[in-house]
This record gives sequence, C-alpha cells and structure tokens, in this order.
Amino acid sequence: MPLHGGHVPAWLGQRMTRMGAVIVEAIILEYGRDELLRRLAHPFWFQSFGAVMGMDWHSSGITTSVIGALKRGLAPLSKELGLTVCGGRGRHSRQTPSELIAVGERVGLDGEGLARASRLVAKVDSAAVQDGFDLYLHAFIVADDGRWVVVQQGMSDARRQARRYHWLSEGMASFVDAPHAAIEGEGQGRIVNLTDLRAAASRGVQLDLLGGIGPDGILRELRRMEGWSAPAGPQPLLPHLVMPAHHDVRPEDVVERRLHGALAAAAASGPTDFADLLLVPGVGARTVRALAMVAEVVHGAPCRFTDPARFSLAHGGKDRHPFPVPTRVYDRTIAVMRSAVRKAKLGSAEEMAAIQRLDDQARRLERTATGPSVAALIAEERARSHDFGGRSVFGWEPAPDEVGTGG
Repeated sequence: MPLHGGHVPAWLGQRMTRMGAVIVEAIILEYGRDELLRRLAHPFWFQSFGAVMGMDWHSSGITTSVIGALKRGLAPLSKELGLTVCGGRGRHSRQTPSELIAVGERVGLDGEGLARASRLVAKVDSAAVQDGFDLYLHAFIVADDGRWVVVQQGMSDARRQARRYHWLSEGMASFVDAPHAAIEGEGQGRIVNLTDLRAAASRGVQLDLLGGIGPDGILRELRRMEGWSAPAGPQPLLPHLVMPAHHDVRPEDVVERRLHGALAAAAASGPTDFADLLLVPGVGARTVRALAMVAEVVHGAPCRFTDPARFSLAHGGKDRHPFPVPTRVYDRTIAVMRSAVRKAKLGSAEEMAAIQRLDDQARRLERTATGPSVAALIAEERARSHDFGGRSVFGWEPAPDEVGTGG
C-alpha cells in the first residue's frame, strides 16, 4: 500500500467509530465472534471494511484508522461482545502486553500467555521475516475465550510503501512454522523469511550451529559459503492484494458487474424491504445503495473482496477520492444499521433479515444487471455532493451555483 501521511479528521473518525462498531455487532449477531476474527485476518476483507467506512481506499492509513476506530468503538461493548482491542500504533503498540494482562485478570484468561504471544508475533515479523519493512503498528484483538487475531503493519521509507501482516490463533500450530494468516504486499525480491515451511531445515541448522560450533565456527562457515545462494523453490500461486499508487478510483479498480448488482439490488429491494424505513425523512435510494455495500461487508464471502475500491463508492473518502464523504448518507446508514442491530438483540430480526436479502439480491442480479460506468457514477456523485452533505479534508462541498463565484 502507498505510505500516506496526514490524519483522520474528527468528523470522519467519529463516524468510523460508530460504523465500525455496528458492523462488528452485526457480524457477531449473524455469524459469531470466531467469524469476525477470521474476517479481520483476511486482508481483502479488512481493506474493504476500511473503504466502506470512508477511509482512503488504497492507502496504508486504512490499517491505523480501522484499528483506532475499533478500539474506540468496541471499548464500551467489550463485556457484551466478549472482545477487546489492544495495542495500536507507535507507543500504543508497546502497551499491548500490559493491556492483555489486564484482560486476562478481568475475564480469567492467561494474560501472561497472551502477552508472550504478542511479543512473539512482533518478534517474528521484525526478526524472522526480514523484508525491509519496519513495524510501527501492532494490534492484538482477543476474545474472552482466548482466541485472537493480530494485525501488524510495517513501513519502508525508501519505497514509500507499507505492508500488513495478519495472524489468526485458530488453526495456528506454531509461531515459527508458516504462522501467518496472510502477509500482504508487493513482491520485493528475495527476502529472509524463516517462518516459511521451506525454512524448517535452516531453523534447525541455526540451532545446531549455535549449540555446536559456536560463533567462530559460524564465521568460518559463512566464509566458506561466500558466493553461494540457495536455489529458488516453487512459490505457491496465491491471490495478493496490492494497492496501486494512484489515489483516484479507476474502472480497472472495480469489478463492475458486482457494482451493478449492488445498484440494481438497492433499486429493486429498497421500496419492498425498506418500506417503513423509507417513510423516515431523509432516507432514500442513496442510503439504500450505501446499505447494499455495507450488507456485503457483513455477509459477503471472502472471494468478493478482491476490489476494495468498489466499497469506497458507499461513503467516499476524506481526500475527495472517489468523491467527498456524503455525511448525511453516512449518518443515515449508521442509523439504519444501529436500528437493525438493536431490534435484533431484542428478538426482532426483520430489519437484519432485510439487509441480508439486499446482499443476496445483489449477488443474484450481478449476473444480468447493467448500469452506469464507474466514471459516470463518480461524476454523478460529485455533482450531487453538496446535497448529500459532502465533506473532505478540504472542507464542505459548495452548492453548484457557488462554484467559481468566490462565495
């Protein structure tokens, strides 16, 4: 991901906190806590999650902003959901072990064991994986039953890029033998990765060397091996999420049939499934369109998140890419999701079911639906930005008749 500076403005950060929390609640209600942890460990979903919340869809800032939003939003819900977000960026990452010990004392887990896991994860990605990226973010999300997910991010000043590392305790047999759920980033050539399955022999030899011939012997072996390089083994063909350097959303960044499916589902399902809701002032077709994309983040399968840029078409981005954040739409989307979650907790699941049908309908319709191009959709959104309460780091979007008038 391109390494971006700047900060998330308060008006967006507060909305991300509310949106992130309600999406997490919806996923846990529908699929359980373990499924949420699996989603957080999936880099494609994680990037789409940040994009649907209005963060820059392709940049390194998604990681820090999503983790920050979840830490703020889930703190008051930690007892209810049985989930705690520890760590964060910079100095917050160094507080992770003490935070985990406190969680252990509160819920009856082995806090010291969790703290040790946190240190090991950080050590692996900074020492055992030497890829030119320095860690600066470490987030440890732990459930009350002891299962956890870790999201780390490193940066390379020389390349102006960031790389994300995902860990999931479920199914992880070792901290040093292929432990990652994912490492996402553009290929950087040959690196040192002692956690690779093919490095098992190397790890064993290193232990033998340290315990046997000692430092002087190691130096002799290095001199003897000078000029030797290991043959490259076959690399598994896995999908990778590599974010482009360009900030604008381009047609090639979006799977258009999926976009058209969501637009068609919003147009077809809105008047039917959201009849009562549509009578509420301010809730209309544009909000239902955003809900279609939020619904996919809640219900969609991992294979559907290969184009995170598409989810930025729900609530835009703080830097006006693909368009300014439509704050009125954003607030109504949050209100609809909160209402659905609240009613589901009380035993009335009609609104949650309607949101799921919206996602189901989008998947059915994408095979046949047609619609505006990505460029046309963005142009329309920008033209109506003022009506939607468009806002970015550059300020509020002016009314069309104010543009160029100096007013």
